Amino acid sequence: MISFFTAIIVLLVGYFIYGKFVERVFGIDDSLTTPAIEMQDGVDYVPMNWKKIFLIQFLNIAGLGPIFGAIQGALFGPAAFLWIVFGTIFAGGVHDFLSGYLSLKNKGVSASELVGIYLGEGARKVMVVFSVVLLVLVGVVFVTGPAGLLNTLTSVDTKIWVAVIFAYYILATVLPVDKVIGKIYPIFGAALILMAIGIAGGLIVKGYQIPELTLQNFYPNGEKSIFPYLFITIACGAISGFHATQSPLMARCVEHEREIRPVFYGSMVAEGIIALIWAAAAMAFYHGQPQLQAIYGATPAVGVNQMSVTLLGPVGAALAILGVVACPITSGDTAFRSARLTIADSFNIKQESLVSRFKIAIPLFVVGIALTFIDFQIIWRYFSWANQTLAMIMLWTGSMFLLKNNKNYMITVAPAIFMTAVTFSYIMQAPEGFKLPATVGNTIGVVVAVLFAVAFFIKANKVKKAGHNKAA
Repeated sequence: MISFFTAIIVLLVGYFIYGKFVERVFGIDDSLTTPAIEMQDGVDYVPMNWKKIFLIQFLNIAGLGPIFGAIQGALFGPAAFLWIVFGTIFAGGVHDFLSGYLSLKNKGVSASELVGIYLGEGARKVMVVFSVVLLVLVGVVFVTGPAGLLNTLTSVDTKIWVAVIFAYYILATVLPVDKVIGKIYPIFGAALILMAIGIAGGLIVKGYQIPELTLQNFYPNGEKSIFPYLFITIACGAISGFHATQSPLMARCVEHEREIRPVFYGSMVAEGIIALIWAAAAMAFYHGQPQLQAIYGATPAVGVNQMSVTLLGPVGAALAILGVVACPITSGDTAFRSARLTIADSFNIKQESLVSRFKIAIPLFVVGIALTFIDFQIIWRYFSWANQTLAMIMLWTGSMFLLKNNKNYMITVAPAIFMTAVTFSYIMQAPEGFKLPATVGNTIGVVVAVLFAVAFFIKANKVKKAGHNKAA
């Protein structure tokens, strides 16, 4: 229990201390006009109060990640607490801040366009395809997951719920951001926070024992090692590339640069707290052993249902599950919305017309509906790797921005190197990857990370020399 509360305190302190440090490194200029004001169009560029934007961003990025991912990550034991805390403060918070900051500084453009600006046109083209594929996968994951939960709660067939959710997605994807998202997201964002607090309170009141910090791997039979699997399994609760696709949505609505830290870094810290609560609940409720493994027969939705009913009773469980359902649904719709904007930005397609929005959205939904017939676990595994790979790319993008602007690039380079090692190590040995032995896969991952680091520092040295020559 002490480790759990300490983790929450460290996260909050990290927001005020390290988050402020990151803000100073990037630099804030409140005298500049933001895209929300300068490019206001009544559709995607719509000025909003920062508190409302915070709740929208929080709900956008949360999804199933800090809940399902944290429950799955609980299998690795209390080491998950360390990854959630330090991943959020030094990787995820920085990643989310830079993606929102850079988008705002570049007229609210999508993540793929940012990659093109700082890493080159070739990287941009790859990122357009990569990010659209990831966003569609996210949208599908965030249809099947909540549909399953709603089926458990109401006994209405899952396919019917899939149809209902997709109908809502279409509306949220094409309507102006303030008509649906701006009105209901703040309510559901607040509800998600309250539901997580309820789960935490239930653990305490009913005397459940949350394990103290240890690096012991609880995974049954040691089937999966902490590195790299933990860092892929818990993504959205520590660092997630999906967030970089969501940040431009809100960067188009921020009215002042001083709001970047509370909106983007702050929402990542809030998500880290949600992940901590669900990871702690899974460890305490299932004892982190084979009992936890047993819930995977029908995805972690089964665990969410069992924990909510036991800890909060029937009424509380219904409310808690509703919060868990609203959370992924309201990330899924913005995933498709982000895909629409990514394509529109890439091909310079104006989005003021409803017809032009539908022309992009309809093919995306056709692909998304087709993917719902694929097993959830397979989609989730590919999403998890693609998600962390995108995070790695965005950290290198931020590093290049800081380098070119003569700022402290180590705050992004350090997590970029780590995530490079994680993503390459994982895909080399994962069942959906190259299936190499763990030792070989991890070695390749570390070597690739070192090569990336060397290439960056060579580039940094050249930039510094060029700067000195100009000064001379």
